Amino acid sequence: MRYPVPVIVLAQLFGTSLWFSANSAADDLIRQWGIQAADLGALTNAVQLGFIAGTLAFSISGLADRFAASRIFAVCAVAGALANAAFALLATGMTVGAPLRFVVGLCLAGVYPLGMKLVVSWVPERAGSALAQLVGMLTLGTALPHGIRLAGAGWSWSAIMLVSSLLALLAAGLILFLGDGPHLKRRHDAPPLRLGRVFHTFSVREFRASAFGYFGHQWELYAFWTLTPALVALSGLAAPGSPAWSGFAFAIIGIGALGCVAGGWWSQRIGSARVAATALALSALCCALYPLGAAWPDWAKAALLLLWGATVIADSPHFSALSARACPPEIVGSALAFQNAIGFAITMGSIHLGTAWIGAWQSHIAWLLLPGPLLGLLGLAPLWLRRPA
Repeated sequence: MRYPVPVIVLAQLFGTSLWFSANSAADDLIRQWGIQAADLGALTNAVQLGFIAGTLAFSISGLADRFAASRIFAVCAVAGALANAAFALLATGMTVGAPLRFVVGLCLAGVYPLGMKLVVSWVPERAGSALAQLVGMLTLGTALPHGIRLAGAGWSWSAIMLVSSLLALLAAGLILFLGDGPHLKRRHDAPPLRLGRVFHTFSVREFRASAFGYFGHQWELYAFWTLTPALVALSGLAAPGSPAWSGFAFAIIGIGALGCVAGGWWSQRIGSARVAATALALSALCCALYPLGAAWPDWAKAALLLLWGATVIADSPHFSALSARACPPEIVGSALAFQNAIGFAITMGSIHLGTAWIGAWQSHIAWLLLPGPLLGLLGLAPLWLRRPA
């Protein structure tokens, strides 16, 4: 295969469009199902919980070492597409909807992490920049349902969700055709993960610093993505349900892809730790300023939200790179999966509180997210304050 990385990142874009597909239908679900904003948070958290369960299952069972990564990706993308389609066609309330979103999250555990593994299997010599592209596509995939809604302004919410399912099926086909790279070393006799060995990685100072930075980042990231449509409405930039509303949400989340690519390029000059620290500091500044901008002109509000969208995700690939570099090589996969599971568990707290309190807090809900990047900066300090070698 001549261009494996573009194929993988395109498949990541299509596959991860399942993640927030239900959020693009937020106003329709509130109206048709008679639910509240907190229920939308519960739907998002169902995906997060499924993803956590899936990553833990892959890390503990060793399935990712026993089978081809491309086949796991393809099977999970197909299963996720079917669960997403079932939500669009069959769900009429939270009782059916929440379990189906959990299944989508479970399947995404075989799409996002296995996509990272595929990148390393094809281009290990430039994994850092390629991972930045991959996380960029995760970001754009998160925004994609809002873009689909904008393009199909007259479509029903179920039709828009079905487009995400079709894209996930296409992702499965692309990866199945691509296959695993020549540098992937699969162990058919891989034993189950020894959890005590994974816990030991937190005794490594550099791994611990990267992991704590990642945990702070996760408190902010997915809650911000969940709340983005509401933040657009609260800023007065667009009315809920309007094409402009979907357009702003797509742009604010999607611009994170450019942030990832720019961060990957910049890391070659100043290092991953300082790129991550800069992104954390800028997103913290956006958290702090957003509630103070009620009287700002619309262009300034839009600029702030776009800067927030670009910086809130730009640090993500660098935490993976720093953690992989710090932990023992024989347990890199298990350690990263375990770190991933903890980070996504943290997102459930901020998503729940953000969607439950936004009615009372209004624009001040941004300050709920502020401790994340601040604590992330503090946790990462041993790495970004260290003098370059």
